[in-house]
Amino acid sequence: MVGRVHRGAAGRAGGRGPGRGGWQHADLPPADDAAGWLRGRLPDGWFVDVPEVIVDREEILVVGTLPPLIGEFEDSDSGRADRAAAVAGRIARFREQTRDERIEIARHAEHRYQRKVAWGARLEDAEELFTTLSVPVMTRLRQSERIVLDTLVDAGVARSRSDALAWAVKLVGEHADEWLVGLREAMAKVDELRVQGPNT
Repeated sequence: MVGRVHRGAAGRAGGRGPGRGGWQHADLPPADDAAGWLRGRLPDGWFVDVPEVIVDREEILVVGTLPPLIGEFEDSDSGRADRAAAVAGRIARFREQTRDERIEIARHAEHRYQRKVAWGARLEDAEELFTTLSVPVMTRLRQSERIVLDTLVDAGVARSRSDALAWAVKLVGEHADEWLVGLREAMAKVDELRVQGPNT
């Protein structure tokens, strides 16, 4: 096992590059082996298991689980607060101590896969992502769809239509995870069959 790789609908190709429109989808190398490549590059002591690797057209996100905290914490409000602070401190220490090496690994990965590399760490129930991309997505919405976004803004759920759209996408992802996993697996199967087919 070399790590879990999640790919969006465009995980096979896409992104940035030369020309006014940036890289065309066919211009980018595939990133199917990104988890294996990163496992070979990551120091052995960083994570307690293989990292999760998530790939889309623009970005490779690497999230690993840090070694557990040493010592007991009281089962009280103050003890739980101390534990939460210790978790935050451990993640912050990992981020600071590994910064230079993560930058170097990311530089090589970005050259190999033509995608930006972002990092994250999790410990117990906490997870923090470091400097991930925020990519604008252009879309056209009908009035009924705009009203949904405006309702979220008016209710204080989101600050703007773009925030409301991001919130809605996140909500769908949380509640449709099993369906999305099945869809990605089906797409990967289509890719395999396409490769096995006759050349034209």
